[in-house]
Amino acid sequence: MPHITFNNPKKELLVPSELDGTKFNFLAKSYNFTQKPRVPEYKICVERENKEFLLTLKNKDEDFILKADKVTRVTPVQLVKDSINSYINLVDAKVLFSNTQNFSQKLKPTKSYLKDINYFVNEFNTNKEIQIEIGFGSGRHLLYQAKNNPDVQFIGLEIHTPSIEQLLKQLEIQNIENVLVVNYDARLFMEFIKSNQVGKIFVHFPVPWDKKPHRRIYSNAFINEALRVLKLDGTLELRTDSRKYFDYCVGLLTNLSKGKIVIDINKDLEVSSKYEDRWKRQGKNIYDVVLRCNQLDKELNLNYDFSFDQTIDYEQIIKTLSTKAVVKDDFFIHIEDLFTIENEENSGLIQVTFGSFDRPLSKYVLIKDGKASYFQDLPLPTSANIKAHNQLKEMLKV
Repeated sequence: MPHITFNNPKKELLVPSELDGTKFNFLAKSYNFTQKPRVPEYKICVERENKEFLLTLKNKDEDFILKADKVTRVTPVQLVKDSINSYINLVDAKVLFSNTQNFSQKLKPTKSYLKDINYFVNEFNTNKEIQIEIGFGSGRHLLYQAKNNPDVQFIGLEIHTPSIEQLLKQLEIQNIENVLVVNYDARLFMEFIKSNQVGKIFVHFPVPWDKKPHRRIYSNAFINEALRVLKLDGTLELRTDSRKYFDYCVGLLTNLSKGKIVIDINKDLEVSSKYEDRWKRQGKNIYDVVLRCNQLDKELNLNYDFSFDQTIDYEQIIKTLSTKAVVKDDFFIHIEDLFTIENEENSGLIQVTFGSFDRPLSKYVLIKDGKASYFQDLPLPTSANIKAHNQLKEMLKV
C-alpha cells in the first residue's frame, strides 16, 4: 500500500487548497471508538484527475504516516502516490521512508474479458442467451462451451486469481470473444442478472465445505435466485465427487414447486477437468443433479434509491449513534468510526460496514451541512445492502 513516513512538517495543511495537480478538499478527525487508548487519526479528502478519495494520516511513534485509505481505493494506484507526494510537498516535511516513487513500467494489455461487478449493475445488456459457470477452475469446461456455442454469452465467476489469469490468457490465445469474467461471490452475483435470461448455470465440483456448510454455494436463497434468472426449461447443473454435498443439494432441491430435478451417476460429458479424469481412473463416483426451471419469474428493479431524505444533526449523532453491530437474519450493519470535518459546521464522515455476511461492504457516508450522501459511489443494489441502508437511515434519526 502506498505510504510515506515523515516528520518535522514546516507548514500546516490548509483546506481547500491545491498543489501539483492534487486538490485537498477537507480534513476530518476520527473519534477512534475501537482503539484504546485513542490514537489521533485523520482522513484527508483529495481529488486528482477528477477522482475523489481519502488518505489516512496518523501518528507513528514520534513521526507521522500518510497512506492510502483502504476503503476508498482508486485506479491507477499512481493517483494515490502522486497525491501523497503532493501533501508532503505542501507541508514541507522530512521524508523518512517512501514507496511512492513513479517507476517506469510497461503497460499491461487491456483485459477486455475481465469486468468489475459495477459493469453488470450499470452497463451489461445482451439479447443473447446467457450461460454462467460458477468456479470455473482451469477453465477447460468454460472454454469448450464458449467455442462450441458462439451465439451464447458466457459469464465465468471465480475468486481464485491464478485461475482467472489462466483463463484470460487462453481466451486471448484462442480468440474467444463470447466470455466475460468476474471475480465475485456467486451467491450474490445472480441479483444483477435479469429474470428469465439464463439458459444454463454450471456448478462443477464446488468446494464441499463439510466443516463450514454456511460457505456452500447451494442454499435455498441461491436456488431461488437461480430459478428467477433461468429461462423456461433452463437448467442449474451440479456436478460433484462429494456424496455428502450431493445429498445435501438433493435435499434442498426435492421440494421445489418451480422446477424438477434429474439425477445421474458417472455421466460422461463431452469435456471434463483433469481432476475429474483422475477421480474416474481411481474409480470414484461422480454425481450429477440437474434442476430444470418450469415457470417464468418477474423482473427485478435494480434502480434503488440510496439517498438520505432527512436532515442530519451531526453533532447530536456523535453523542448518540451506537457503534454496536446490528445483526439481522439476512444482513448486518456496523458503525466503525465517526469523523468531524474541521472548520465546517454539522459536517463529518461516518465509516460503516454493512450488507451481506458473505460479502460485507465498507463505505463512508459524507455529511455536509446536515445533508448525507455516500462518498465516492453508491452501494450495489443487493437485497442485503438495501435493507442495511434503510436500517442506517433509521439509526441517523435523532
